[in-house]
Amino acid sequence: MEFHVWLAFASASIPLLMIPGPTVLLVLSYAISQGRRVALATVVGVALGDLIAMSASLAGLGALVLASAKLFVLLKWVGAGYLVYLGIKLFRSAPEAALGRLDEAPSVSPRKVFVHAAAVTALNPKSIVFFIAFVPQFIDPNAVLAPQFGLLIATFVGFAAINTLAYALLADTLRQKIVRPCVLPFLTRLGGGVLVAMGVATATMRRA
Repeated sequence: MEFHVWLAFASASIPLLMIPGPTVLLVLSYAISQGRRVALATVVGVALGDLIAMSASLAGLGALVLASAKLFVLLKWVGAGYLVYLGIKLFRSAPEAALGRLDEAPSVSPRKVFVHAAAVTALNPKSIVFFIAFVPQFIDPNAVLAPQFGLLIATFVGFAAINTLAYALLADTLRQKIVRPCVLPFLTRLGGGVLVAMGVATATMRRA
């Protein structure tokens, strides 16, 4: 994989990981209700969940590439449309974005936090579909797939762990500000706009 392709993937992964979704909301809720004592368990759980989801997605993607190059190109176009769809849906869901009541949440063990974070991240069907839609933009179907998949998985999972840790520590420090009703809707709208922009940019690059 050429360096500029990897750099594009890395640059695109960072804002995507920061977009509020089930995983981010879970991290925020545990950080605010449980504090830093479960931060490491949350980080490892999310990283494992992303590893499982992305590996499963790329295994299916690899089979598709080997089966038909035309289907792979079609999937890339569908992926651009799916990114735009997710962005619009996320933007429209902004008014309902909330963490709920966390001030009376019972104490939870780090082990349970780890299992919950891994399950939510890995078993979310949207994650698998998202990876299949997102990753083809950076894959060369004419080159050996395994090294490309390995590099992209390592990059994304590594960034996911860093992003989770940053969210957990920041939320624990700024918990009074994050629970304000205006914060999550703003982040949700911002995330929706990022997804739409990425979908449009992807389609534009293909046409060129």
